[in-house]
Amino acid sequence: MLSSKMTASDLRRFVEEIGAFIAAHQLPSGAIPYYQDGVTDPWDHVECAIALDLCGMSDSATKAYRWLAEMQNPDGSWWYTYQSGQRKEPAKDTNHSTYVATGVWLHYLTTRDKLFLREMWPVVEHGIGFTLSLQQPTGEIYWSLDYKDDPWPSAPLSGSSCICQSITSGVKIAHALGFDRPNWEKAAVRLAKAIRERPELFDGHGDNQRGYAMNWYYPILTGVVSGKEAGERLAEQWPEFVVDGWGCKCSLDQPWVTVAETCELAMALVGIGEIKAADTLLEWVLPMQDSDGGFWTGIRLPEEIIYPPDEKTTWTAAGVILALLADSELAIPNHP
Repeated sequence: MLSSKMTASDLRRFVEEIGAFIAAHQLPSGAIPYYQDGVTDPWDHVECAIALDLCGMSDSATKAYRWLAEMQNPDGSWWYTYQSGQRKEPAKDTNHSTYVATGVWLHYLTTRDKLFLREMWPVVEHGIGFTLSLQQPTGEIYWSLDYKDDPWPSAPLSGSSCICQSITSGVKIAHALGFDRPNWEKAAVRLAKAIRERPELFDGHGDNQRGYAMNWYYPILTGVVSGKEAGERLAEQWPEFVVDGWGCKCSLDQPWVTVAETCELAMALVGIGEIKAADTLLEWVLPMQDSDGGFWTGIRLPEEIIYPPDEKTTWTAAGVILALLADSELAIPNHP
């Protein structure tokens, strides 16, 4: 990996260059869209804020979280996407509504700003409350409500795994502020148990679930599946998803590899101690950086052309930053 060939200061300068690409796209409101004139979704917005914190740009991250606080719906949710300060896609995603907890907790770890943690506590609490209102008796959490507040009766495996991690981050925030949230802890346990033991409860289980890379590695990336089981899970589908010399496919039915999925897979590998494999994946995608510090979204194979054409997203850059720092000495201690 790059960090094995560079000094800590060299690596820091490199990730700051990538972070500057993200910061350059942040709007005066604090929103961080996918790209210029693009939409902003709360999940990728938080991913970018996490990356900014890791780059030392805490003021920009603070601005990003305050935008979330301003845009939060009364029920604790956010709309799926926003553009020009208005909702774009009228769905309320439960994964979006909890991920703010992961971001706010990491912001606290990087800044130790307890006043800001207190400021964001109502946002985190309401976001998790919205999500848990859609948890089912069997443990899974429905994906979203539509604009009529009717539930979408499915539970995507990747998003559910992320929700589990985010609720855990929310519990850590509560403890740091002197609160107890045993119902959150129980909800996370029920959700994790369902993910590990009841795959039929989740959207796209079986052959369909196997078609998406995120369903493959997200239970491991988020720590829901660990140890020997995690290693076996990654080994099972590695030949299907990983293209030697290029990276990880987004889905098996699309002939392209993506930088973000490759970086997330690398982080999952770091989490189970497979550092060499993670290093290799990152070496493959680093040439995807453009001169402005951003990264192309992906490469279509076998043509070896940039795909989607000319697309460089802020969340792809954020994924690179998180992966580069995941196993380096620059990583934040106690990362959630």
